[in-house]
Amino acid sequence: MKILLVSQYFYPENFKINDLIFSLKKRGHDITVLTGKPNYSKTTFFEGYGWESDDFENIHDIPVYRANLFARRKGSPVRLFLNYISFAAFATLKVRKIKGSFDLIFVYQTSPVTVGIPAIFAKKIFKAPIYFWVQDLWPESLKAAGGITNKYILGFFNWLTIWMYNHSRKVLIQSDGFREYIMKQGISDNKIVYYPNPTEIFYTPLTGLKKYSEFFEKKFFNIVFAGNIGEAQSFDTIIGAMSLVKNLPVKVIVLGEGRFKETALSLIHKNGLESHFNFLGSYPSTEMPIFFSHADALLVSLKKEKIFSLTIPAKVQSYLACGKPIIGSLDGSGAKVLIEAKCGFVSPAEDIIQLSQSIKEMMLLDKNKLKEMGNNGRYYYNKEFDRKFLLDRLEKILNS
Repeated sequence: MKILLVSQYFYPENFKINDLIFSLKKRGHDITVLTGKPNYSKTTFFEGYGWESDDFENIHDIPVYRANLFARRKGSPVRLFLNYISFAAFATLKVRKIKGSFDLIFVYQTSPVTVGIPAIFAKKIFKAPIYFWVQDLWPESLKAAGGITNKYILGFFNWLTIWMYNHSRKVLIQSDGFREYIMKQGISDNKIVYYPNPTEIFYTPLTGLKKYSEFFEKKFFNIVFAGNIGEAQSFDTIIGAMSLVKNLPVKVIVLGEGRFKETALSLIHKNGLESHFNFLGSYPSTEMPIFFSHADALLVSLKKEKIFSLTIPAKVQSYLACGKPIIGSLDGSGAKVLIEAKCGFVSPAEDIIQLSQSIKEMMLLDKNKLKEMGNNGRYYYNKEFDRKFLLDRLEKILNS
């Protein structure tokens, strides 16, 4: 198949779409990418990129066309708006520079939903159908994570989202919890296909490694939180729970960056919890399994919002694949996966007391019980999220 990927984010930015596209390329598909100049999780562009950098490059034999955009910087509402709108505008203009013909256009839709605008323009140019892979529900995401409540703004983005879905042959959803919401937007059930996030092959249980072990003091019960530190992750809930167990030898090792990081550090200082947190910054995703191998448990959390109860955080599959016990502070679909997997403890989103109780209970378990939980998680991953199975399934969806 000849596939045009339209995604605001792509390598070297760290998103699941990278591995998926590289895997499809290895399977013999002809891939071209339309994306932005990389800047996600940075205060500026990645090294070597910017407004004056080349707008074309070749990555793993994949032609990559890059559109200019305004960098997110610290992620203020104004900067995010400029970031989203500028990509949609410049990527639409960039479509005419793309060479070749395509069997289909594959859209990777995290926030913002405006990534669909250049895809629809490409549809008209190349006469190819769109397969729209929904990672974030809009406009619900705009309301929950962006704090937008204006009914006219939400109404406009609801119309825009429906317009994009209607221009798509299939609407793929990363969580089956999305189905009802999208059907209420007027999209027929037979157009919606459940397709969860595959996990990179390097996410696997590891043992006996010394690399990064210096960050894991044996006197502590070490819990790893990996990923974005934003409003959606309800990091203040983690801080609140840790304040209730500050008399216990427990530490949270944080891997990642995000808009809420400075606020989190301030709250940690205010509560005298500096010895219970260690922020290590961002590392390549390939290093995550090494960090996880030293952890006693892994942590995932989300805000108490309808949209987040419908989603399965991508890190859940990565955690399960690495065979470690998981502590969850979330509702809905994500919580259901952890409960079904029998891989740890789950408390309701934003419930500080229950999260602290989960931490206490996990600390009391012996190593054999912790290992059993981790094995349960890996078994569930193999059954529900096996990478080869999901790649085969995607090919069938696109071929249909």
